[in-house]
Amino acid sequence: MSGGDYLKFSMRGDAHKLYLQLKEMPVEDIKKSQYLRETAAIKAFYQLLDNETLRLIYFQIVKEKNGIGIIPIFATAIPWLLFLFANPLENFLFHDGSSNWMIFSIVYLILLSISLVLHFKEKAWANVHMEIIQDILTRRN
Repeated sequence: MSGGDYLKFSMRGDAHKLYLQLKEMPVEDIKKSQYLRETAAIKAFYQLLDNETLRLIYFQIVKEKNGIGIIPIFATAIPWLLFLFANPLENFLFHDGSSNWMIFSIVYLILLSISLVLHFKEKAWANVHMEIIQDILTRRN
């Protein structure tokens, strides 16, 4: 299995996949990687701003990062809500050999999976922005 195939089927995290991708590139091309160009563009933008503006942006990102906690609440609250309506829901999903339960389960699991993936991606991007801003402020002081 080649390095490219390993990236496609690896269950490791994104950081390790990035490492493997960069490791396969010639050293002079590493800065041209899409991931690094994107991060460099974010850093370049933040470097244009003054310290007070950066601090305000940082505070707003902290607020947004803490606000995305609604998705885990959704993931844990929905089963309790369904539990409250267990009898009517059971009658609807399982009446007369209906396959409604299968459709409901698939849709619910898909929505839950998508929302959790989005939650962690948003949290990761918030961390990237926060780290870049902290790095710039630290270097300036």
